[in-house]
Amino acid sequence: MDFWSRLLAHTPLSSASSRKDFAKDPARRLHRFEKEYSQLLHTWRNSSNLAHDDEAAERIEIRLQELTNLLSDEFRRPLPHPCISFSAAKQVYIPVAKIATSSFNEWIIKEAVLFFATLIESEEEAFVENDSFSGSLTNLLVRITGANSIRLSADIEARIVELAFNITTKIRLNPDILPAWFKSQHQVSQDGKMLLDNHEKFTGRTQKQDFPLFYLLMDYIHHEGKVGDFARTGLLYIIEAASSSVLLEQWIVESDLSTLMATGLGALYSQLSRKLVIDHPPNELPPILAFSDYEHPKSNYEVVSSCSPEFQSHLDTFLSHLLFWQDVLNHCKSVEVKSTLLEHFQVIFLQQLLYPSLLESSDVDGGSSVAVLTYLRRILESVDHPDMINLILHYLLALPDVVASVTSDSGDIVSAARKRKSLDLATMMASKSEAAADPLLFNLVDLIRACLRSQNHQTVYVTLQLVSVILKRHHRYAVSTLLYTEGVLGDSHHRTVGAQQQEVDYFMTLADTIGGQDNFNEVYENTLKDTMIRLENHPCSIRLVTPKVSTTNHKLPALPDGSPGAPQDVRSHSLHPDDPLLNIVLDRLETFFLNPVEVNLALTEALFDLAVCGYMHLEGWFLRNAQGYEFEDEDDEPSLGAPPSDPDSQEYIEYTHMQALQECRRRPKWIPSSLPRLMKVLQKLCDQVTAYRDSVPRFDDLLQQRREAFQIADNLTDNLSMVQQPIGNRTPISHSSTATPSVDRGYFDDDRNTSRERPSGLESLAQRFFSELGTPSRSGSPRGRKEVRRVTSDRPAPPNDTPLRAPLPRSFSPASAASAPLASWEARSDTVFNTQARAFQAIDQSILARRVGIPETKPLVGPITLSFDRNPTMIQGDSVDGDESRASEEGEGGGEDALLAPSEDGETDASTVAGAEEKTVTVSHVLTNAIVLQAFLLEVASLVQCRAGLFDEVRFT
Repeated sequence: MDFWSRLLAHTPLSSASSRKDFAKDPARRLHRFEKEYSQLLHTWRNSSNLAHDDEAAERIEIRLQELTNLLSDEFRRPLPHPCISFSAAKQVYIPVAKIATSSFNEWIIKEAVLFFATLIESEEEAFVENDSFSGSLTNLLVRITGANSIRLSADIEARIVELAFNITTKIRLNPDILPAWFKSQHQVSQDGKMLLDNHEKFTGRTQKQDFPLFYLLMDYIHHEGKVGDFARTGLLYIIEAASSSVLLEQWIVESDLSTLMATGLGALYSQLSRKLVIDHPPNELPPILAFSDYEHPKSNYEVVSSCSPEFQSHLDTFLSHLLFWQDVLNHCKSVEVKSTLLEHFQVIFLQQLLYPSLLESSDVDGGSSVAVLTYLRRILESVDHPDMINLILHYLLALPDVVASVTSDSGDIVSAARKRKSLDLATMMASKSEAAADPLLFNLVDLIRACLRSQNHQTVYVTLQLVSVILKRHHRYAVSTLLYTEGVLGDSHHRTVGAQQQEVDYFMTLADTIGGQDNFNEVYENTLKDTMIRLENHPCSIRLVTPKVSTTNHKLPALPDGSPGAPQDVRSHSLHPDDPLLNIVLDRLETFFLNPVEVNLALTEALFDLAVCGYMHLEGWFLRNAQGYEFEDEDDEPSLGAPPSDPDSQEYIEYTHMQALQECRRRPKWIPSSLPRLMKVLQKLCDQVTAYRDSVPRFDDLLQQRREAFQIADNLTDNLSMVQQPIGNRTPISHSSTATPSVDRGYFDDDRNTSRERPSGLESLAQRFFSELGTPSRSGSPRGRKEVRRVTSDRPAPPNDTPLRAPLPRSFSPASAASAPLASWEARSDTVFNTQARAFQAIDQSILARRVGIPETKPLVGPITLSFDRNPTMIQGDSVDGDESRASEEGEGGGEDALLAPSEDGETDASTVAGAEEKTVTVSHVLTNAIVLQAFLLEVASLVQCRAGLFDEVRFT
């Protein structure tokens, strides 16, 4: 039977069952493992040089692969695991590491790394805690990634870093493993102090042999993809483990971790372009810029465009490393390690690189101010760690230093190490620079104010963006530095409910004067929702909007910043009307229609952010001062009757309460001279819109067409995003505070029956985007609406105000139509219609191409009636000419003298207008800015209304 059994065992019919039995049998599996291991050693010893012996290298690779497969299969099976036990008892990993180290063969190295990874993954025999195992693996990793090793592929590097990451994961889960991988070899004197050369201490030369795994991960933290992710996360786990080991904490403080991280961040910052222009790709120009006088800025080898792929790659790399700094500080539980890192961040990055670049920037040398302000904005947008934010803004804003005692649980050993590290850092920096710049002489506030007065609109644009970021995310730092504020005590400064309603109606009325055909009630409701979200999400408003847990628990949530030197909690304050930043912004706002659209968007955003903080009172600079209310004696006010005779009675108390309520409902006199400058500027801008309407033919129709073009662009963007997303990931579109609401879906349904030869609004809009004309042509007028054009006044139509529909031919009659074929009649009608449409487009094109300046306006006279489906409000203004009122009888040329008159060929003749503004823009540019202004007025009204309810800012008694 033995003979037949052996014979059948070698037949093909029994091979499959034999392999299964072999895998199940631990003894046979061990026998196979020992055999493969012996052949591996035999091949290695008989080969003089694996680097030049390809046949031996291939055999060794196969043997290593077989050993790895046997181990991988075994630890997935039930106990016993003899192969794993054999590897631990015989220390198989030692010769495997030596073979891979001396082979200089990429495939052998790969199989050796997989072999070690399989042993670690088995979680048996305590391989990770074994000193011999850690020494062999560490030596292997150091040798194959060192300078004298062969160049490895990206896949093998990923496997190496992943293996190191797995080890750090186990160290994090079990800190007792740390001594096997970290062995401090410092020389210690008799009194316990370490004896190290100062230069070696700072450069970290002796530390590499103490913790090679740490430096292996450090070498890969700048890589992209999963290699960099594994390296950065593994390093975070090691730093987190320092809280459980005083020796490791001291070693990290004295190592060059902080130096390498700070210099690495500085090197990435230095790679960013010194000169920058903000631009958009030609095929991705936002619609709001495409419908304006936007011109692509010029870039060259020295001035880089912000949409350059190479620049975006460098900026993303820099920001990702900055976020790694934040992650390190978040995971670090050691006060000494964190302090060392922040100290190097300030000295090496802030003082030596960031602040000097801000100090040396200029808007006359091709965009260096644009570059550094953009980088600073992106830094403040990306970083959330309070210590980093405090360090950056505390230094750049030149806030006074506060010396705070740092308590450490590690004792005097780590504290002494940190002091030595600080001294070494100061000595090194002193040897590199003779005198460092001091923010006390020129800080970030000075730079912001200077850049806001710049003639370069890109400098103004990026500066306003930076201001908005500071106001939105770090308002506490702006209260005492960037803004000129004054404290407010009590609620006596709050506006009354009558004044509140009057001012909200005022802003709504201003928005209504710009005109439009859309459902502004729906637009305003969406704006209210967005404003409420922005108010609730402001960091200063957390204390105000957080509900109290109980009536006895009045403790407010603590702010997430307890850094030494950080500003204290924000208190109730108001912006002084003479604040330099506010007045510079309002100076820019006065030239709203001549400003670039992107500057106006940043202006309105900055003004909105000034008023978002819950502790910022609006009275005095944003709204009328409550202390200056004046009331008229109104005879038609319902009388409450005579007061009760007994002052102590309940009836008398109720009478006085009702009297106070009635007094607060009264609306103060509307005195234009008492309005804050912001309200006056907004009124002036709306008067300029009226002047444009009186001077520019078909202004209302062109404005409505521009608004509908934005609606179509929004719908196109939403539809494209929905198409690009998988069906399961599509989400409903949220409300947004855009200038125009969504287009009615019926608008597209009614277009289906129109002639296909006539270009649709979508087609015309696409032609404008792709052609990128400075003065885009008019799109096809909306069809299918009941009201073709909007009559905004009773004045006669301008000469060029031709009807949108083509008139019928004079020879047309019902009889001739009945006798003629239908197709022939449709052809003639379409021909006439297309001819008229092209004529109208040419007329509108000439109107849009006209260049205009700032018109002369007349002060507000007479009443303005609100028309936003709210309670009508009469806002009385000062009369200039007695009983003269601003009406439509002025005619079509009422304000035309203030504009630059275009010639017959469309060119502007500035000499024909005396005292005309030098700077002019096209009518198309004015239309876009008018829509932006209207959206901002709705946002201002929603802001005043939402703050009243959210922050209890209105007095009812």
